[in-house]
Amino acid sequence: MPELPEVETVRRGLMRIAAGRQINGIDIYYPKMIENSVENFKEALIGQTIERIDRRGKYLLFRFSNDLTMISHLRMEGSYFNQKTGTAIDKHVHVLFHFTDGTDLGYRDTRKFGRMHLVKTGTEMQYGGLAKIGPEPTEEDLKLDYLVKIMKKSHSKIKPFLLNQAHVAGLGNIYADEVLWETQINPEEPTNQVSEAKIAKLRENIIHELARATEHHGTTVHSFKNAFGDAGKFQNELDVYGRGGEKCHRCGTKLVKIKVAQRGTTFCPRCQPLVKADD
Repeated sequence: MPELPEVETVRRGLMRIAAGRQINGIDIYYPKMIENSVENFKEALIGQTIERIDRRGKYLLFRFSNDLTMISHLRMEGSYFNQKTGTAIDKHVHVLFHFTDGTDLGYRDTRKFGRMHLVKTGTEMQYGGLAKIGPEPTEEDLKLDYLVKIMKKSHSKIKPFLLNQAHVAGLGNIYADEVLWETQINPEEPTNQVSEAKIAKLRENIIHELARATEHHGTTVHSFKNAFGDAGKFQNELDVYGRGGEKCHRCGTKLVKIKVAQRGTTFCPRCQPLVKADD
C-alpha cells in the first residue's frame, strides 16, 4: 500500500498533469470505485476545473472550481497517469477523466480497492478515516508532548500503534519497520514501556525518514509508480524492510522477519531487543 511519501509523490505529479485542467467528460468502467451516485458524480464534475491537489495522510484531495473536493484513496495498488485522449487503455483502468486540452487523467488499479468520493469542500475531514486522522509527521504538527501522552496511554505493541492512522498520519508497514530499527525499539514492545528519551528519538526519526523517502520519490517494492510511470528510489535506502535473513547494517546480526498484528515485520534481534516490564 502506498504510504505518505508515495502519496505525496503522486500528488506532486498530479499538480503537473492535472491541476488547471478542465473536465469535459468522464468514463467510469468500474462503478463501485465511485462512492457517490455515478450519474451525480459525472454531472457535478463535467465542466469543472481541477484547481489543485492536496494531501492529508494517505488521502489525495482534488479541489474543484465549484467548491467540491474529490477524496481519493489509492489503497493497495491504485495509480494515476496521463495520456493523450483516444489512447488505448488496458483492463485495469477503471476511471478516465477527459480534459479539454486533449489529454486524459486515468486511474489504474489492478485490485480495484481504490475509492473516490465527492464532497462539499470544507466537509472532507468528516469523511471516513479523515475524521479521526492523527497529525502529519512534520516538526510543526507532530509535537513531542502529544506523542508522549498517547504512547504512555497505550498498552498495544508499538508496531500496530504506529500503523494506526489516528495516532500519526501516513506511516505504513515499510516506514514503521524502518523507524523502529533506527530508534532501536523492538516492534513487539508495549507502547507505554518506551522511555521518553526513546519517544523523542522516535519522533525525530519518523519526521526525518518520511521526509527523506519523499525526497527519493517513495519506495517501489511491488508496483508503485508515480504519475509519470516512474518507480520510486527509496527501496535502495531501506535498512530492514524486505531484508529478512540479511545482515543488519548496524551490527551485522541476521535480520529476523516475524508477523506482528498480521503484518510482516523485520527487525534486528540484537539492536532491537524486547524490553520486559521488569527490566
